[in-house]
Amino acid sequence: MSNQKWSVRMADSTIARYPTLAKEWNYQWGLVLKGIEQVWRATGDDKYFAYIQSNIDGFVQPDGTIRGYRVDEYNVDRLNTGKALFALYEKTRDEKYKRALDLLRSQLDSHPRTISGGLWHKQIYPYQMWLDGIYMADAFWAQYENQFSIDNCQLTIDNFNDIARQIVLIEQHTRDEKTGLLYHAWDESKRMRWANPNNGCSPHFWGRAIGWYGMAIVDILDFLPRDHSQRDALIAILNRTCDALARAQDAASGVWWQVLDQGARPGNYLESSASSMFVYAFVKGVRRDYLPATLISLEGFGGC
Repeated sequence: MSNQKWSVRMADSTIARYPTLAKEWNYQWGLVLKGIEQVWRATGDDKYFAYIQSNIDGFVQPDGTIRGYRVDEYNVDRLNTGKALFALYEKTRDEKYKRALDLLRSQLDSHPRTISGGLWHKQIYPYQMWLDGIYMADAFWAQYENQFSIDNCQLTIDNFNDIARQIVLIEQHTRDEKTGLLYHAWDESKRMRWANPNNGCSPHFWGRAIGWYGMAIVDILDFLPRDHSQRDALIAILNRTCDALARAQDAASGVWWQVLDQGARPGNYLESSASSMFVYAFVKGVRRDYLPATLISLEGFGGC
């Protein structure tokens, strides 16, 4: 067996199998490119940077427009791939990447919101917030605010306040008091067929949704000012969420079910991607001193 790290082996495998990742601008391959970026930063091997650049350059035009992207779709998923642009601009200083970042960031200025101020997940899903949206939109937004200071200091503070509000708001509306787990989505209008008529929540605790949310918080905290008034509140939310996840872990396998509280119910299954997301949030949270170290000494974590 190769003595290469699993991250390197996975990155090399992905590059070999998918020289071109996708035909459209979407969040899935944006997530892959974020992983490739982390391998590039860890190894210093520019073949990983070249892979990111070649894929992004298939979409970003010299004027900063992005093939297939429209602001007026108001789809938070479309922002996630923009995270790859930060590294490209950092290394090359090519203004087309900054223009593309500005374009994506502009979506947030007019993005529709719930009455309480939450970003709709998509224009076609009115009055809905989804846990995944915090990773897609707000982690991008926080990095943009951190890296491109705005002349109006108060505006920058207001934007970070807004980012924090998104995290707090969705927890307030989706957290189950009994289990501490978070429902996948919330419909403020309570009109969707899946919406609980009392609270507007979707009916299930979907593993990946909470995984997106946990990853979002630990990533956003990298960019949120250390003296921000809501920083401790966000860390408290992270702790509540991770504590609930630790209690939901499957004792026999050490991983988690797709629907977290349904165990071996027919059709449910142990879900690798959600489990990986939880481990990412747990380990990064512990390394940043947001979470207690005991969280990653749980049986089944293999000493990670």
